[in-house]
Amino acid sequence: MDYDTAKVDEIVLALLHLTSFNEYGGVRAWKSLDWDVLNRLHEKGYISDPKRKAKSVVLSDEGARLSG
Repeated sequence: MDYDTAKVDEIVLALLHLTSFNEYGGVRAWKSLDWDVLNRLHEKGYISDPKRKAKSVVLSDEGARLSG
């Protein structure tokens, strides 16, 4: 099935916004979404590396702005 990965990335960024919270001076979100999409968002600089042990990712300033 073909789909527009850019649109999926936008939707997942919006979903990250819905689960976001402020902690340690930054915006974090739970990373319970598709790993391929999270990796693409990390490559674009919108979130921290999702492959770390933490159960959440940090949204960059740009990622937080685009997510909301």
